[in-house]
Amino acid sequence: VQLQASGGGLVQAGGSLRLSCAASGSIGSINSINIMGWYRQAPGEQRKLVATITKGGTTNSPASVKGRFTISRDYAKNTVYLQMNSLKPEDTAVYYCNARRVVNGIDYWGKGTQVTVSS
Repeated sequence: VQLQASGGGLVQAGGSLRLSCAASGSIGSINSINIMGWYRQAPGEQRKLVATITKGGTTNSPASVKGRFTISRDYAKNTVYLQMNSLKPEDTAVYYCNARRVVNGIDYWGKGTQVTVSS
């Protein structure tokens, strides 16, 4: 499974960005992915969960982004989106797309996309 992320950039505080992550690979490998999501890593910090969405549409996100970030999934396009509103400077980080195959615990990662929020 290959993941191609896009949509990062520079935005002022209070602004919005939408990240996209398209998954590609064989039909079998794509269908075996259970969870897709986004993580972020700020300089000097560990990578942290931003939001995930299961094949069934159940979402999960930490309190720090709830109400501001929305994750969604287009099954026909094998693409997951992260709509980020009311961005804050502390949201500045490299954002990574993730796809997880639960049955064997394999994680796939896309190249990160930089999100910078200026104050």
